[in-house]
Amino acid sequence: MEKKEGRKIVESLGCLAGERDEEEEEIEIEQHKGDGTDLGGEEVEMEYGGGREGGGMNGNGNGGGGSAWAGALSPAARYAESGGASLTWENLTAVLPGAGGRATKKLVQGLYGYAVPGRVVAIMGPSGSGKSTLLDALSGRLARNVLLTGKVLLNGKKRRLDYGVVAYVTQENVLLGTLTVRETVTYSALLRLPSTMSKAEVRRVVDDTLDEMGLRECADRNIGNWHLRGISGGEKKRLSIALEILTRPRLLFLDEPTSGLDSAAAFSVIETLRQLAVDGGRTIVSSVHQPSSEVFALFDDLCLLSSGECVYFGDAKLAPQFFAETGFPCPSRRNPSDHFLRCVNADFDDVAAAMKGSMKLRAEADFDPLLKYSTSEIRERLVDKYRISEYAMMVRNTIHEISKIEGVIEEVVMGSQASWCKQLTTLTRRSFTNMSRDFGYYWLRIVIYVLMAVCLGTIYYDVGTSYAAIQARASCGGFVSGFMTFMSIGGFPSFIEEMKMFTLERQNGHYGVAAYIISNFLSSMPFLLAVSWASASITYWMVKFRPGFSYFAFFALNLYGGVSVIESLMMIISALVPNFLMGLILGAGVIGIMMLTSGFFRLLPELPKIFWRYPVSYIVYGSWGLKGAYKNDLIGLEFEPMMPGQPKLTGEYIITKMMGLSLNHSKWLDLSMIFVLLFAYRLIFFLVLKAKEAAAPYIRVAYTRFTIKRLERRASFRKTLAMSSMSKRHNQPHPMAVQEGLNSPLPY
Repeated sequence: MEKKEGRKIVESLGCLAGERDEEEEEIEIEQHKGDGTDLGGEEVEMEYGGGREGGGMNGNGNGGGGSAWAGALSPAARYAESGGASLTWENLTAVLPGAGGRATKKLVQGLYGYAVPGRVVAIMGPSGSGKSTLLDALSGRLARNVLLTGKVLLNGKKRRLDYGVVAYVTQENVLLGTLTVRETVTYSALLRLPSTMSKAEVRRVVDDTLDEMGLRECADRNIGNWHLRGISGGEKKRLSIALEILTRPRLLFLDEPTSGLDSAAAFSVIETLRQLAVDGGRTIVSSVHQPSSEVFALFDDLCLLSSGECVYFGDAKLAPQFFAETGFPCPSRRNPSDHFLRCVNADFDDVAAAMKGSMKLRAEADFDPLLKYSTSEIRERLVDKYRISEYAMMVRNTIHEISKIEGVIEEVVMGSQASWCKQLTTLTRRSFTNMSRDFGYYWLRIVIYVLMAVCLGTIYYDVGTSYAAIQARASCGGFVSGFMTFMSIGGFPSFIEEMKMFTLERQNGHYGVAAYIISNFLSSMPFLLAVSWASASITYWMVKFRPGFSYFAFFALNLYGGVSVIESLMMIISALVPNFLMGLILGAGVIGIMMLTSGFFRLLPELPKIFWRYPVSYIVYGSWGLKGAYKNDLIGLEFEPMMPGQPKLTGEYIITKMMGLSLNHSKWLDLSMIFVLLFAYRLIFFLVLKAKEAAAPYIRVAYTRFTIKRLERRASFRKTLAMSSMSKRHNQPHPMAVQEGLNSPLPY
């Protein structure tokens, strides 16, 4: 009986070519004209099975090991042989180590599979089954605290799959809400399409992409943010997909692309992805929760997961046959995806328990096998059956064949074909447009700065040159150099949003780090200049600092330099701590230390020389800014003495004797040092981002080794590992748990 079932499986694989449309059938026939092989079921059965010596099924139903496939290529391997990006994964296991005595959680375990050009792979399963974890593991975007073991090969070789090698559409829509749909797609096209393309050609590509995703009607509407009403969630999802299919990537990952879409929109999206795979020879891997029957029919291969384990992997059309062979056939009028999830989703046990009193349900229990067993029992039978089935054997043999294919030219994959200058100008224009339209980015800060300048000017209005004015001028200068620059911390939320956008686009290879940093500086410069000059114009003339345009220009440039340095510092913090609350706390602490060592709260000569005087006071902007402000305002002025009749106090005397500062260098050197620090902070920001990219693989390897050694020392870990190896099954967790996967630790 097992021999007959194995024969049917192989025969069904051969018949797949006859089930495709006429265009695909012609391609298959053309590929096999040279050897005279017909694509009918009997010929393919002979090619893969009994037609070869030793190729029959053995008594155990295992197909005689690998002899059934000797000298032949599976259909999936034939797709891989045609070129493109072929992805394979073997024994893939991801585990989340428990901290503070908590149990270690398995996210996925022992997964095998492949994705080849021209076919769409669907990763399906209930919530918490490990779909997103598997997708992140395959695309190189797994969280840093997750341990990953196994092999992921691209065209038979190990390589990093981020920063332009693959494209990834995340479940979260990371978009600039101030831009319109058309502007978003256009800027993305200019960033990645070849610079040699004309504007008309780029416009045509953009229009075609909008039409493919059904976004023509909302093309001129804003995406929407906290103060702008925009497009719907489904339209945002389609826009995220449009941005990645714009350049027709070789390897595309999508995390639940149909979420939030109606059935018609979901079908249109998956149909577009299928056409991209078939016509362009692209490899597409997508997670999907519960597709309709029409959408499910568009998938070529299916990876069905439950609690991190593989229930089935193979041709999607053969999945109902596998379930029927296991004893859980799919009814003829039921959506296959609904049936599969009904078999492996433990939530249905609660539904069945609530309906136990129904007479109709009791009558159906004698005929429906799903009502005779609990979900955990059904899942156990399916997983165990798949592990020893011909389907699992064919998957491993196909992986082996794909890795052995020679002559496949691996293209130099680039996420962008635009020149560096084109990327810089496009990013600058996009960033400036976003800043000018987002009221909370700079406009609100300009208003606050103007109000603060008015308050400061009224408090220190016409400060004069009396003896008390010395302290008043110093206090006003200290407030401008310290607290008014400290207010730039308000831009941190916008930096966090920008970093999310940068991280996603950088991982997909849209542009480089240098282009992003320079474009951000250039686009923000007009707004920071507006902040500085508007505030300086009000404060300077109301307080009546030293008259003269050159002195006013120095005052404004000094404020601009301090604000720019703080913005650069907050960008470094946003790269190191991509969390809103923690970033604000850390940024406020660092800026507070800078203010303490600026020379206002305690004079610079009185600072402890070790650490605080050297080197801290030299590497913070506050000390340079305050020294320059004092020199700009006091040199050349005379103030009334403390006691009448004494000689007047010159500005030089106040700076050198009362403030303990040196006049050996000009105020312009102090100003230039602020801009040196500005350049240094931007350079540090660049180095931090590049170091995170370069060091990430090594940090992950070191973390994995250290964590595994730490877990090995746990007696509970070794005990659970031994029990796991002895028992056939693991405990069934609740499928709606916060963390995906099993509760048992990692076997290795």
